[in-house]
Amino acid sequence: MAIAERALSLKVLICGAGVAGAALAYWLARNGHRVTIVERFPVLRKAGAQVDLRGQGIEAARCMGLLDAIKTKLVDEPGVAFVNTKGEIKAMLMANTSGRGPQSLTSEYEIMRGDLMRILFEATRETVDYRFDCSVEQFEQDEKHVVARFTDGSSEEFDILVGADGQGSHIRKAILPTGADPYRRMGIQMAYWFIPRITSDNNIRDTYIAPGGRMVMRRSHNPAETQVYFVLRDESDEASSVHREPIDRQKAFWAKRFRDAGWQTERFIEGMNTADFFYSQEVLQVRVDSWSDRRVVLIGDAAHCASPFSGMGISGSLVGAYVLAGEISRNSGDLRQAFANYDAVLRPFANEIQDSVKPFLLQLGMPRARWQISAFHAVTALALFLRIPELIARILPDDRDGRWLLPKYPELLRHD
Repeated sequence: MAIAERALSLKVLICGAGVAGAALAYWLARNGHRVTIVERFPVLRKAGAQVDLRGQGIEAARCMGLLDAIKTKLVDEPGVAFVNTKGEIKAMLMANTSGRGPQSLTSEYEIMRGDLMRILFEATRETVDYRFDCSVEQFEQDEKHVVARFTDGSSEEFDILVGADGQGSHIRKAILPTGADPYRRMGIQMAYWFIPRITSDNNIRDTYIAPGGRMVMRRSHNPAETQVYFVLRDESDEASSVHREPIDRQKAFWAKRFRDAGWQTERFIEGMNTADFFYSQEVLQVRVDSWSDRRVVLIGDAAHCASPFSGMGISGSLVGAYVLAGEISRNSGDLRQAFANYDAVLRPFANEIQDSVKPFLLQLGMPRARWQISAFHAVTALALFLRIPELIARILPDDRDGRWLLPKYPELLRHD
């Protein structure tokens, strides 16, 4: 029996060609649904910083049959070193490659976002209608259909509209009550970019903490490039709004705040000024009471962004895509039930990965005073000397919320 004959074939529009959107499209198209993805950028966005897979996200990738492809593109990052202003290592935490227990600060499945997007695109390009340089300008829906009006002036009718358009989702804004604020702010800002790699840039991720609640990270993903991350504790209106300014003003903001930070920051700022790829963002979470409204549903960061510090953004997107596709295919004739089940099944997992991010602990890791930085290095070094991470790996057999198991959807996992 062909997959398309097992359930009602739906016409689905996904707004956003990121990880969540492409992963959902993979499952839906594989199950016989007609899927269109619109993406506001003119081409597939293959840029982006280093991301990782953890916990249930690894299992979701395995269910997709893509884990072997992902393994061929992994970044070699064996661990994280905490360094002082001279570049001397004060503590080093290696990746947990034992196959049991929580992943450490670096995962055994580190990959560049662009490489992951290429893998997802290649897995869907023949079965999904990708429309680049196009997005949903507005939409109307009733009990039977949703009509999307696109930025190119055209319009089309669909059975489902999926908002996979990130933490700043326009689809989410359209279905939330007026004045609703979906964001939980961490009081932290972040920027990252690529610079040329030099001989001293090794594969260990260097982390440098500077006075004033500032952190600098350097990691190298190929022989030619190094990634730089500036992280800042700052809740001011200026810091929160700078990400919407022109790129030159964003760069000026970060240069001013880190000019006197020490270590290699002068080199990093010089590289930032000429970097082709640069991204600045506020670290926040998306928390909303409902992920759907009749025939419109949210996925990935648009629904439950957990922030970069959760380590589960990509994994959460892959898991959410699997669950939503499973519920749509299981309940294709009753979308209200499908979306209600999606919320009921996934929300405990989403809540757990969001709750694992503690703003207070993040701030402890980014102290403002020099003596606090010295204390942080000392405590971290002592914990590693006592092999606390290894003890945790033995006591806690699962990564993140190991109590939440990836559901079984035979509707998705059957083959032709």
